[in-house]
Amino acid sequence: YPTIHSLLSILCTMPVSVATAERSFSTLRRLKTWMRSKMNEERLTGLALMNIHRDIELDIEDIITRGDPKKM
Repeated sequence: YPTIHSLLSILCTMPVSVATAERSFSTLRRLKTWMRSKMNEERLTGLALMNIHRDIELDIEDIITRGDPKKM
């Protein structure tokens, strides 16, 4: 049954839930309030990514070294 095998293969690749996507949209909704409706896309994306990935620990010295061309 090649058709059933193909369908099951496709089904196995589908995510079990869309919770991550829903959380991302919820974050965007909180960030883009009426007061911030004039915010450009790049800034909104940056704020959303910072909020979504806020649990990642950052090494401030490494960030400074990468951002400062004199220290490279």
